Amino acid sequence: MATEARQKAQAKYNAKPEQKKRRAQRNAARRKMIEAGKARKGDGKDVAHLDNNTANNKASNLKMQSKAKNRSFARNKNAQRKRK
Repeated sequence: MATEARQKAQAKYNAKPEQKKRRAQRNAARRKMIEAGKARKGDGKDVAHLDNNTANNKASNLKMQSKAKNRSFARNKNAQRKRK
């Protein structure tokens, strides 16, 4: 029952125009990396945006990373993201 409610909430969130736009930006970055020969379908990797801005799809801002590395980051003692 809780899973159903969570799925419904997630579907509602993903249907928002802002989220559709962000998803389209991430997909565009992935296509760009595939065209550059740095990614391929089913490789299990994510496209990392170095400045964390999904709207910035410049080649200098993109790199391939493992999913685990891209979806986590070092935190400081206040559980905030560590800055480089």
